[in-house]
Parts: sequence; structure tokens; C-alpha cells
Amino acid sequence: MTYAIQAEGLVKRFGETRALAGVSLTADAGTVMGVLGPNGAGKTTMTRILATLIEPTEGTARVGGFDVCKQAHQVRQLIGLTGQYAGVDEMLTGTENLVLIGRLLGLSRRSAKARAKDLLERFQLTEAAERAAKTYSGGMRRRLDLAASLVGDPKILFLDEPTTGLDPRSRNGLWDIVRGLTRDGVTVLLTTQYLEEADQLADDIIVIDRGQAIAHGTSDQLKAQVGGQVLEVAPIHEADADTIARVVGDLADAVPEVRGGLVSTPIPDPAIMPAVVRRLDEAGVVVGELSLRKSSLDEVFFALTGHHTDDIDAEAGELAQAADKEGASA
Repeated sequence: MTYAIQAEGLVKRFGETRALAGVSLTADAGTVMGVLGPNGAGKTTMTRILATLIEPTEGTARVGGFDVCKQAHQVRQLIGLTGQYAGVDEMLTGTENLVLIGRLLGLSRRSAKARAKDLLERFQLTEAAERAAKTYSGGMRRRLDLAASLVGDPKILFLDEPTTGLDPRSRNGLWDIVRGLTRDGVTVLLTTQYLEEADQLADDIIVIDRGQAIAHGTSDQLKAQVGGQVLEVAPIHEADADTIARVVGDLADAVPEVRGGLVSTPIPDPAIMPAVVRRLDEAGVVVGELSLRKSSLDEVFFALTGHHTDDIDAEAGELAQAADKEGASA
């Protein structure tokens, strides 16, 4: 079977820093593969390897059936890439940005203008088409950046944390665009820090931590590993937090986490919630906050690794600098 994206044992070192430690994945054509992980996990490094921007230290990868190292030119003809930060020229208008890319890709001036017009309409940027990109809002810039990655009509699209920093409305708009692309048969590899984003878009998810794949499955399968839902309870009087933790732990058969008086734990059954209320009432504990919500990325990570996502954010800056240096010299 030929996968749209296939990687086996990808390892990448930047000096003494190991960004990837043997990651493997496969993605079928016309699907969204979600790569989930915090800053510094190795998501961007893997994306750069698949997009032929840097080469792996070890392992192999094929995109569209072509080897990313030996057949990089063929790979580049099939792909589009949207990085974490907008890559458009802020001094050019929306139209000028897209026409420029079209001309660089070998389109005639007429074809480049027609392609730009179509993409600006598709991304609801027609009214701003003749404005300089520096006047665009954050959401508009991301839409223009995504439009730029589609000028060449790619069959495979890499989206590296495309919604970071966007407001909810802009984020939802980009989600709709991604769904439309997959309906058109485009394969999307989406890196993200947000479980909700992967939940909304991804057909399959791989979770990466410290350069290693630590879990793989659908969103529901991953959330099931931490109970699927999280119960949070905060007392009116912080001194009652220990009592709440004991009650919640007994009923959920787990060790709750206590942060600043807030007690939280994954639960396998929502019916535990009213039982907690009854037990706390019997104990005379007055509750100031009680909620049941879906698991977050941080809780998935804590369940899988024993540490929180922000525990490794400090590594991200050093890793990004090393990757940028190599990418610039490639």
C-alpha cells in the first residue's frame, strides 16, 4: 500500500540536542494526520524533514511515494507548507503576494493572477486583496499564508501550528478551510498543541514528547487513556481541599491533582460527579466550583508521561534556534 506520507525511524540531532528519536507514522491520502505535542517536542523538526527543508540523521521518509532525501525535487512539486509564522511579504498586497508565488512556480502572469483571484475569493480576502499585508489582522494573515501554500495546487499540505495565537473565530474559520481541502482530496499533516484542534480535524493522531512518539490513535482513543473527562472541584475554604481530594480519589479510584486549592482528576464515568456532591455534603464541605469537562492536552500528556507540557517548554527555544540554523544552511 502506498501512503501519502510515510516515515520510519526518523532521528534528528542538532549537535548535542536530539530533536527526534525514532518517530514513525503513516497517513492515507485525503486524510488529516494530527501531530500533537507541546513546544520542543519535535513536531516542527519532523515537518521540516518531510517538507525536504532538512535531512534526517537517521531513518527514512516518503511523501507522495518519493524519498524526501533522494527525490526531494519530486516531493516539492507535490507539497505546500504553512509554518508557525506568516511567511508573506508584508509590504506587498494580498494579490501581489500570491501572484509572485505563482510566477516563481512557473505560472504565466495571466494564470498567476487568475489563481490569486480564485484563492482570495476562497479565503474571503477579496475586499482586502489590494491592501498591503501589513494592514491585515492576525487571522487574515494566516488565511493569506495558507492561500500562498495552495498556489501550486499541492496534493499534500503541511500545516505547522497554523492557529497559534488566533482568536476563536479565526481559528474556526481555518478549521473550515482545512475540512474543505480534505474533501477535495488533499492530504494534510497538522501539527498542533491543542487537543481540541486535533479532535476537530484529525482522522488519526500521533502524540510526540521529547522527540518520541508516545501514543497513536483517534482523539477518542487518546482521551480514553485519561478517563475521557475531567472532574474539577474547588472548595470555598482552601483548607477543605484535602478532604475533597480524598473523596474524589476514593470515588474515581485515582490520585487527584491539587493545584492552588483546585482538585482535578480524570474520571471514567460521569455518574461519579453526583456521588462526589453527596459525599462532600455529608462531610460538610461547601463547594465553590464544580465542573466536568473534556480532557486537555496537558492531562493527556500527564497520563502518558508523568509530566506536564510546560515542563519542557524551556527546551523549545534552543531547539528552534538549532533547527533554523540548519534550515538556513541547507
